[in-house]
Amino acid sequence: MRQDHLISATQLSRADIEAVLDRAAEIDADVGAWQGRRDGTVLGLCFFEPSTRTRMSFDTAMKRLGGRTIDMGSVESSSVKKGETLADTVRVIEGYADALVLRHPSEGAAKMATEFVDVPLVNAGDGAGQHPTQTLLDLYTMRENAGLDDVTVGIMGDLKYGRTVHSLAAALTNFDVRQHFVSPESLQLPRSVRYDLHESGAQVREHTDLDEVLSDLDVLYVTRIQRERFPDENEYRKVAGEYQIDTDDLDAAKDSLTVMHPLPRVDEIAPEVDETDHAKYFEQAHNGVPVRMALLDMLLENAEGGSQ
Repeated sequence: MRQDHLISATQLSRADIEAVLDRAAEIDADVGAWQGRRDGTVLGLCFFEPSTRTRMSFDTAMKRLGGRTIDMGSVESSSVKKGETLADTVRVIEGYADALVLRHPSEGAAKMATEFVDVPLVNAGDGAGQHPTQTLLDLYTMRENAGLDDVTVGIMGDLKYGRTVHSLAAALTNFDVRQHFVSPESLQLPRSVRYDLHESGAQVREHTDLDEVLSDLDVLYVTRIQRERFPDENEYRKVAGEYQIDTDDLDAAKDSLTVMHPLPRVDEIAPEVDETDHAKYFEQAHNGVPVRMALLDMLLENAEGGSQ
């Protein structure tokens, strides 16, 4: 993989994705063997939005490689509260760290930030834009459970504001995947994402009812209806709770169906589904560590002038 920064899943070719997933599999097989690989390396964590899994898995990933992390803390306790610009914040933290991870509520913020830093920068989610490292761990989980070619994937929930959906849909165009999108009409894919999928030649269909397609799916990727993204609370209430699955719903699915979710969930997957063989969302979250270890190691290798 030859990348200075990772901002969008659209940057990644099939070869790039497979290189990261292959290295993650090597790490997953013997995590201890990678301890010390990045001794002395410092990773800067710049989170302008709440995060549990992404922040902690990047933190764990760097430490399992032997490095350390520094964290700007909450926005309320940082100089951002005093009016510091994003450009100045990343410039300052670049002076302390060998690589940066940035989450920001504004779409395009990560790309803009790369104009002000020379160290590798990873987009950990920019508004409703992209979340490429979530996509890499999603693909890793799919490859482990269902494969990445000749499969049918259903993506259900908030397709309009869901950055994990936008990244995943783009990355899946590198593989032989039939994509079905299930959502209320008010939360369908943005026109720009739909256009890019059609331009790439992706096999795409849209639905408002999961029953239309559930029995054909190899993977069902469920997302939360994101209350915090709605400009109008009334619009959120119209669709909240509309798309939920339970074990009765899964009676119509293939026995081999893999159910995934980027988490956190609210009520879109009933707790009893956790006990079925379909549920892979906690495994998916755990995969964030080896995948992010692989990605950080490869970006730092590139920055040092190494080859992949």
